[in-house]
Amino acid sequence: MTKIVKKKFKIDGMHCTSCAMNIDFDLEDLDGVKGARTNYAKQESEVEFDEDKVTPEKILSTIKKTGYKAQAA
Repeated sequence: MTKIVKKKFKIDGMHCTSCAMNIDFDLEDLDGVKGARTNYAKQESEVEFDEDKVTPEKILSTIKKTGYKAQAA
């Protein structure tokens, strides 16, 4: 049985909406991520994911590899 959850992550370092789109693309490539909505104006991302396949730590790591600072909101 899958356990789908939504969590928000605070992101620092975005300069435009293209930054937000890049984060979304990278997160949505992760196995277990069902969707990501990153909001440049709010400097945060809301990610819907299967906790059995991907952890919040992996999501944070992916955001950081994309080039931004991130933490759980």
